[in-house]
Amino acid sequence: MIVLLGVLVVVVGFATRRNPLLVVGVAGVVTGALGRLSPVGILDAFGTGFAGSRSVTVFVITLPVIGLLERHGLQDQARTLIARLGGLTTGRFLALYLGIRQLTAAFGITSVGGPAQSVRPMVVPIAERAAERRHGPLTDRARERIRSFAASADTVGLFFGEDCFLAVGSVLLITGLVNTTYHVHLEPAAVALWAVPTAACAFLVHGFRLLRLDRALERELTLNQLATARTREDVR
Repeated sequence: MIVLLGVLVVVVGFATRRNPLLVVGVAGVVTGALGRLSPVGILDAFGTGFAGSRSVTVFVITLPVIGLLERHGLQDQARTLIARLGGLTTGRFLALYLGIRQLTAAFGITSVGGPAQSVRPMVVPIAERAAERRHGPLTDRARERIRSFAASADTVGLFFGEDCFLAVGSVLLITGLVNTTYHVHLEPAAVALWAVPTAACAFLVHGFRLLRLDRALERELTLNQLATARTREDVR
């Protein structure tokens, strides 16, 4: 059980807001040392885990591509697009993205979106431009609020949408565990079917929160404008 102290290192590291890569690396070294692995064995375990997770290296290709797209005006084109859609507010756009993300994930298309692929280069600029058009210049706090809601729309849509796809890893894990451990025949289609009501509830709850974002932004930015105006009057 002493090997599990590596988990404690992770908890303490994240609780004190240390660098995640450093925390995980130290936890791996501590776990290996407590497991009586040699330094070469610990290094070999790190190398084997990295080579076995090929998806870890996807960012090497993804980040330069996104950087090139942004350099050549991807965010500017996104802002231009939202300027042509007069009735689309920040909350409505994010709710629409939530629905699209959830539907695509339900059909097994999980890689079409994501924080790096779509949220940062496209979703956030469109959402911020919609807020600027309606409320004027945004404060740093309002921008961070919009960005957090954009990330949550992507995460919630993917998390609850992918369970509706019968070939996703979590569904196969549940059916495999139940069939082998409890000797109960459970079909993946049944698990995916019962995930649909949960996904629908998640869409309604988080979609409502996204729609309320417009009112929260309006209240926050209005108060900020009033405070700025009072400050200028006091200075005069």
